[in-house]
Parts: sequence; C-alpha cells; structure tokens
Amino acid sequence: MLGKNRLIFPGEKVLLAWSGGPSSSSMVWQVLEGLSRDSAKRLRFVPGVIYIDEGAVCGQSPEDRAQTLVEVKLILQTVGFPWHIIALEEVFSLPPSVLRYFAQEPTGTEGAYKAAVDSFLQQQHAPARGEEQLSEPGTQGLQTPAGPPTAAQTEARPPTAAQTEALSRLFDSVKTLTAKEELLQTLRTHLILHVARTHSYSKVMTGDSCTRLAIKLMTSLALGRGAFLAWDTGFSDERHGDVVVVRPMRDHTLKEVAFYNRLFGVPSVFTPAIDTKAPEKASIHRLMEAFMLRLQAQFPSTVSTVYRTSEKLLKAPRDSSAGVPAGPRCLLCMCTLDIDTADSATAFGAQTSHLSQTPAPTPPATALTTPCCSAGEGRPQGCCQGAGPCGREDPRACIIEHLCYGCRVNIKDLPSLDPLPPYILAEAELRRQRAWVAQEIQEYLIEDSDEEAHTGES
Repeated sequence: MLGKNRLIFPGEKVLLAWSGGPSSSSMVWQVLEGLSRDSAKRLRFVPGVIYIDEGAVCGQSPEDRAQTLVEVKLILQTVGFPWHIIALEEVFSLPPSVLRYFAQEPTGTEGAYKAAVDSFLQQQHAPARGEEQLSEPGTQGLQTPAGPPTAAQTEARPPTAAQTEALSRLFDSVKTLTAKEELLQTLRTHLILHVARTHSYSKVMTGDSCTRLAIKLMTSLALGRGAFLAWDTGFSDERHGDVVVVRPMRDHTLKEVAFYNRLFGVPSVFTPAIDTKAPEKASIHRLMEAFMLRLQAQFPSTVSTVYRTSEKLLKAPRDSSAGVPAGPRCLLCMCTLDIDTADSATAFGAQTSHLSQTPAPTPPATALTTPCCSAGEGRPQGCCQGAGPCGREDPRACIIEHLCYGCRVNIKDLPSLDPLPPYILAEAELRRQRAWVAQEIQEYLIEDSDEEAHTGES
C-alpha cells in the first residue's frame, strides 16, 4: 500500500499511532519487518510510536492504568522504535496553535521521489565503505543517512489529580455515549497532532482496518459528516497541512489481521474502551458496528462493497480543484467548513443562515469611544465589556458558528462549554476577534475591479 502510493519519502519521520489493539499492533509489527535487512522491499522511513493512555475516561483505576503502562513499555522496548507515552489529560495543557492549519511543503513529482531514493541509498552506503556497521537484524540501525538513531523514550509526567478530575468532569457532562466517543476521538487526534509537530514527524500512521473504515463510513453518514468522508476514510488525510495522516491497514479486514497476529505471534495489550460492555443501542457507533458485522456474517461482500465505495470519494470541494482548500475550518475536526448560503436546503446551510440572521446586541454609546479588547483603567488586558467580538449575549453561539454540522450535533449533548480544554476556548475567542476586526475594516479595503483581477490572474 505504501509502495503503490509513494506518499512517504526516504528518511521521513513517521509516527505510528499504536493503541495496543490487534490492527495497530499488526501495523507496528509489519513496519518492523519491513525495516529489517531481510525484507524484499525494505522501508526507508524513520518510525516512532505513540501510545495515548485513555484510562481516565474508560473507567480504569490508577492501579490498572499503571499495570497497563508496564505491559505497554515491555512491548515498546521489544520493538525498539522511539516511543512516546502520553496521558489523555495532557489535552488541558495543549496550545491553541494545535487547531491551526499549517501549509504543507510540496513533495514533488515521481522523479523527485526516485531522486530522493537514490540519494538516500548513497548516504546509507557511504559509512559502510569505512567500517562495518554493528547493528542487529530487525532494528532501525540503517534508517537515517547520518547513522543509527537512538531510541528516544518520551514519557509524559503522570497527570495531576486536577487534570484527571477535569477530564472526568468533561466526559461526565456529556449526555450521550455517541458524543463521548466523538469527543474522545477529537481529543486523541489533537494530542497526536501536537506530539507529531513537536518532534518533527511529517506523517502519522493509524491502524484503521478495512472493516473499521467501513463501519466508520456508515457511522459518519449517520452523524452528518457526509461532506468529509473522503478525509475520514481515505488512505491519506491532509486536513492538518504539515502533518498527513496515513491509513496503510485499510486493505486488510479484521479477520485477516487476526490470522496474521496469530501466525506471527504479534503481541497486543487489551485495554477497555469507553463503550466496553455497552448495549448494542447505546450509541450510533455501537449500533452501526453491530449492523455491519451482522450483515457481513450473512453477506461476506458487505465490507468490501462499502470499502470500494469509499475509494471513489473525491476530496475536492465545490468550486475548487485543490486537494486542501483554503477557507474557515471547523474548530474541532479541522475540516473545511462547507459554508454556502445559497445551499439553504442543507441542514448546515439552514443553521448557518439562522446564525447569520441573529442580530448582534447594540453596544452602549459610551463604549464606542474606547477601543475593544484594550487595557484601561480598572480593566485587565483582554476582552472588553461592550463593543467588539465579545458583545454577544450567548457565547455558545459564537463557538457553534465555528463548527461543522457534525460537530454542532455532538456539541448539543454538552450542556456547558466550560469543561472544554482551555486551548479550544482560546482558539474560538481568537477567531471571533479576528472575524470582528476583519468586519470592521472591510469598508476601508479597496477591492480590485473585474478587469484588474482578470489581468492579475493572466
């Protein structure tokens, strides 16, 4: 799958998202085999593994979490890749920049890929002429041009009691299990993205199998995320810009993964999920999973048919041919907002038009003489009390207008936005202030005429 797409260049740092389950464990093991000297088609990237400890929201006691981490470390030490163990509570210390899009550097054409391979091989054979490299088979001893990397081990400090309590309060306030699962997936993605950017990983591999992606496709349709199916289930996901999410296991079903793990003795770690022991109709995710697996048992081509349908989905938005369009992005899932006021027949268009028609409160006359969000006598530096972007009566509506339709549906099950991590609220405030400033200076901007715009394009 990786060789066919040629998405990962030689020497590139790739972060493997490992949950301890069968699919992600199989992915890590196949990467380990592909990096060995005996491999027919040897992989040439530099891997790293990340494990997110989600025990606080899955009902695990501190003793069980400690025992799980012991098993996780034992497997990671056996693999030998650089690894990062992060607790989910770390989302409360993330910066707001994790929710921003950073442009991706151009990767070049097929000729550039071949040139990168040749350069990588030359740099690998250069130290071998001087002296023999001492490295064991199966390790990453010859993966970087500069020499064998050291297995960096990054383990976050244990979460504080306040962070664990804040995380538990956040998930306890969510009404439905469906919204809890979506929120957990969102926070997990933000944490992986932050670690990837911090340690200069340009690609992230996930262990989503063909069966899981088929279930996810049907679930996303039920949750109102049909506009983003190509990003949620495709081979590559470029919504973050500088970090691309890759799904190399999407050609394998869960049965094939189970046979591979059994035959090759792939170790895994069992950890309870947030929906463990939940009834079939407890959430849309559980209901769709039971429906797809039951249908697959009666009609064995169900998963493959849904999977082939997902391969035909295109990522180009309307009126744009770029793979990653410019424009406002969702505050949570970071997909481009499909804002089209003319498309009022859609649920998102109807909600957007309703929010845009809501009149803003009239600021008092005394507040017009003082600039917004400025430090004054008796007022701290920050948001003002009158005019400006913070003058809305309902701050919840200010955050909802920065969400896509699927995230708006999930946020309805959160009665209060106060338990959300600070970086989400800070980024929403920043976007609101920027939108207000852009609206204030709009009348002073000089727009190009149609003839000048046509001349500039030509």
